Formats: sequence, structure tokens, C-alpha cells
Amino acid sequence: MPTKYQAVADALRAHIQAGKYAGAAVLPSEFAIAQEYQVSRQTVRQALSLLARDGLIETKRGSGSHILRASPGGAVCHYHIAVIVTYISNYVFPSILREIEGILSGQECTSSIFATQNRVSNERKILMRLLEQPVDGILVEATKSALPNPNLDLYRQLMGGSTPLVFIHGYYPDLPESHYVLDANYDGGLLLSRYLADRGCTRIGGVFKSDDIQGHGRYAGYAAGLRERGLALTDQNVFWFNTETKNALLAGDDSPIRTFLDGVLENVDAFVCYNDEIAYFLEQQLHRRGLSVPADVALVSFDNSNYSELAPVPITSLSHGGENTGRTAAQMMLRLLHGEYCQSVQVPWELVERQSCRRLVL
Repeated sequence: MPTKYQAVADALRAHIQAGKYAGAAVLPSEFAIAQEYQVSRQTVRQALSLLARDGLIETKRGSGSHILRASPGGAVCHYHIAVIVTYISNYVFPSILREIEGILSGQECTSSIFATQNRVSNERKILMRLLEQPVDGILVEATKSALPNPNLDLYRQLMGGSTPLVFIHGYYPDLPESHYVLDANYDGGLLLSRYLADRGCTRIGGVFKSDDIQGHGRYAGYAAGLRERGLALTDQNVFWFNTETKNALLAGDDSPIRTFLDGVLENVDAFVCYNDEIAYFLEQQLHRRGLSVPADVALVSFDNSNYSELAPVPITSLSHGGENTGRTAAQMMLRLLHGEYCQSVQVPWELVERQSCRRLVL
């Protein structure tokens, strides 16, 4: 149930969009609003601060609250969207954020960007702030989505207040009513393991992330592809990492993956990697051991990022082609804000072949 100031803000927003104050281009006084809605002037000030933050009004001392960005018909199309991602500047996230911003700014929306660093404690702080300072919608990348989430109570409060939420990449199965835009992770893992098997690889290992749902989906598809091609899945040939161990994983010679590779390289002729960043690092480790990619070990990966293109041996990777999860999620958010019906989607992959895999032998 919305707070009193949220209810007043919603009512004033509706009147602004309907053009009720178009002639004067200014809202009634705080006293008049307080009288009309039977609330305190402090509640009115809180409501007006929400409208000001959303860019609907500008409060000038001595002259009241002036309405901004009104269209000729008196309607205002302006929303404030919170964008919560795990990281802002790392890996593929800048391109995702650019796509989101491009869609939202084109619809006169403002956005506030938050990063959780894939930590549930940071996620909780951000969600509590959004409950105290409401926004019109939330685009959110789930934090450690493969683990039970301790912040579902806050998500339910936000959704109970009719704030649209669209999850990106991961989601929480305990919130079945939420909308999401996911990578087709299972299908991607299946496609990559089939691809390797069809090129003569018979001992296919993998490197996957354990605390995000993407890693589980990609592993499940990888495993299904091996079964389908009659190949063994050997536990010792699969390396799992999580958010906390990733930095150590990429640290170089002291990386825990070095011990893993020392134990499996005689038994592996290919790897399916969780993403391009991991594949790039793995290629470096293989070269340090005097192994050739793809002659000795083939590599495939996800995301078709700069890592896959700039690796010494460019890496075969999965791309979303012309689709972008950020753009798709932002478009879904706008439709939800306009009251349209939306279905969650999984964005399919396209294979981008490069030199990290041997060519198909006919």
C-alpha cells in the first residue's frame, strides 16, 4: 500500500498528465494541496519532492511549483527508472548500460544507476533506498541469482507498491510474477558442446560460475550436449568459480585454475567457458604451458565481447546478434509503464566462428 505522500504524488502526477494545471503551468500552493488531500504540509513537501526528482515540476521559492516538460496536449511522458546492475565498468556492462540509456533517454526518461558488485548486502542497501525514494520502474540484474536471496522481502514490497520490475540476465524463481529478459543459457551451452563434438573433440571440459543462474544454465546445456553426442562428462574436467574467487582465478600464476589445468590437460581437448573473459584468461594459461589453440585445446565461449576478438587466437563465441538484453529490457519496461501486457523473454544466441576451434572435417 503506498504511503500518504506517494498517494498524493501519484494523484498530482495524474492531474499533470491529464493537463489539469496546463493553463497556469503551476501547482496549487502547499496549503491548498494539504487541504484537498487532508494531509500535513510535510506530507505535501515529500510528494512534491518526488515530482521534482522525476522532472515533472520545479519548485521555486516564493513562486510555487512550476510544471515542466508538458507536451502541447498537456501530457507529460517522463519517468525515473532505477537501473541496478552487478557492475558498471567491467566487461560487457558498459554496452548494456549504453543500450538502456539510449532507449530511456529517447522517451524522455531519466535513470539512476546502481552497482551491487554482486553482493546481497549492497543489493539490500539499494532496495531500501528505493523504498524510501520511490522510482517509476526498476531494471535490475539479479545478485547471486543461483543462491537463495535474502532480499525477497524488499522486492515484494516494491512490487506490492505497483513498481514495475524487469530483471536482466538473472531472476529469482521465488518471484514468479516478475518480468525478465534472460540469455538463452541452456540453449547456448547445448550449442557450444554440440559444436565442439562435431569438430572431433571428444574430451570436453568446462569452466562455469556457480553463484549466478547463468552458470547453471550454461552448464546444464553443456552437459546435455555431451550426453546427446555420447560423450562422457567427467567431474574432474569441470572447474567452478564464484564471485568471491573470481579475482583469484584471474590473478595469473597463483590462480587456482593453474592447479586444475595441471591435473586435466592430458585428458581434455576442448573447453566450454562461462564467458569471454574466462576464455581469454584460459588461452593465456594454455600458451604459457606451450599448448596451441586450437591444435591442442579448442576454446568456445559466450558474449562475443572484445575479449573474444582481441585474444591472440580469436575465440569462437556466442552473440545475440542485433539483439541486446539491455535494450530489450528497457523496451519492456516502457511497455509496462504504459500498461501494456508483456511476457518474459529469453534472447537466443548466434555462433560467431573464429580461430579457437578446429574446422569441421568432412
